[in-house]
Amino acid sequence: MADFSRRSGVSKALTVLSAAAAAALLNSGSGSAQEKSIYNPARPGEPEPNRLPNGKLQRDEILKSEHERNVKDAAQLVDLAQQLQQDIEKNDRYVLSLSTLKKTDDIEKLVKKIRSRMRHN
Repeated sequence: MADFSRRSGVSKALTVLSAAAAAALLNSGSGSAQEKSIYNPARPGEPEPNRLPNGKLQRDEILKSEHERNVKDAAQLVDLAQQLQQDIEKNDRYVLSLSTLKKTDDIEKLVKKIRSRMRHN
């Protein structure tokens, strides 16, 4: 019975991870809000933001780059979560491979990267 509850807990965690990554991928399609400039010239006393040689705002380009990396990492996260689920289903309840543990570590690292990028903004 303990094995069943542990597996259902892992399955729930994988489901949540997959849903979160899928939501991040779906939300990536609404890029129009991110491509708008953050700078509001109507605010008095606000300094002009840094511009790149091509005339674009540096902050906008940083946000665009971070968004692209988040989308890429979320896709990789979904792939790793699916691989982990297959490994867990394939293995016996008494078998725990090192590659499965490494995948959990990789998933955790990806989640931390995405979270830190999102909190930085």
